[in-house]
Amino acid sequence: MNTAPDFLGVPSRSAKPRRRGLSHVLDKGLPVEEVAGLLEVCGRYVDIWKFGWGTAYLDPGLAAKLEILRAHDVLACTGGTLLEVAWHQGVTAEYLAWAADVGFPCVEVSSGVAPIGPREKAELIQDAAGRFVVVAEVGSKDPAAPVSPDAWAAAAAADREAGAEWVVTEGRESGTVGLFSGSGEVRGEVADAVVAAVGTDCVVFEAPRKEQQAWLVRRYGADVGLGNLTPSEVLGVEALRLGLRADTFGLAGPR
Repeated sequence: MNTAPDFLGVPSRSAKPRRRGLSHVLDKGLPVEEVAGLLEVCGRYVDIWKFGWGTAYLDPGLAAKLEILRAHDVLACTGGTLLEVAWHQGVTAEYLAWAADVGFPCVEVSSGVAPIGPREKAELIQDAAGRFVVVAEVGSKDPAAPVSPDAWAAAAAADREAGAEWVVTEGRESGTVGLFSGSGEVRGEVADAVVAAVGTDCVVFEAPRKEQQAWLVRRYGADVGLGNLTPSEVLGVEALRLGLRADTFGLAGPR
C-alpha cells in the first residue's frame, strides 16, 4: 500500500495539470534512465521539464525522454538559448518545425543574449503560440544589464499579450543575475512588479537556490511558480512549499 499520509496540516496546493504554482526543472543532460527513475519518485510534482540551453539539439536520448515526460504529464520545453541561436542564424522557422516534429509541446522564447527587440520577440511568441505552449523569459543573462521593476513588468505584460502562457524571470542556473543580485539576494521590488503586472498564476521565478525558493514561498505562498530547479531536488522543494523544512517552518499548521 502506497497511500500518501494526510495527518499534517499543510498549505493548500494545486494539483496537476497545474495552471499556477509550477515546478519547472532544468535538465543539463541527464541520462534517460535517471529521468525515468526521478519521475517515478517526483513526477506528480514536476510540471515543466526544460532541456537547458541547446542540449535538446545534442541529446541522443531526446525521443525516449519526451515519451517518459508525456507519460508523467510533464511539459517538455526547449531552452530559450536554442531559439536565440536559431534567430541569430536566420532559421527560426526551421527550428520551430523541428521542435514540433520531434514532439515538444512547449518552447521557451527569450532574448537573454541575442539582440532580439520587443517587436521581434512578440512576433516570435505569436508565431510559436500557434503550435506550442509558450514560456517567455524576461530579463538578460548579462550581469551588468540594468534591472528595472517597471521595465520587467512592462516586458512581462507584453509577453503575455503576445500569447505566452507563462512568464519566466531570468535568474540563470547560478541565481546571481536578473531577479537576483550578484550575491544571490532576491530583488523583491522586481518580483513584486512582475506579479502586479501579470499575476502570480502566470509567473515562474527562476530560483535555483534554496534560500531564494524559501523567500519566494514566504512572499507569495505555496503555489508560487519556481523554475530552474535541480531535478533531484524536486521533493525537497515541494517540502519547502508545504512548510516541511526549517526554512519555511510555520507555514504548516494543525489540520
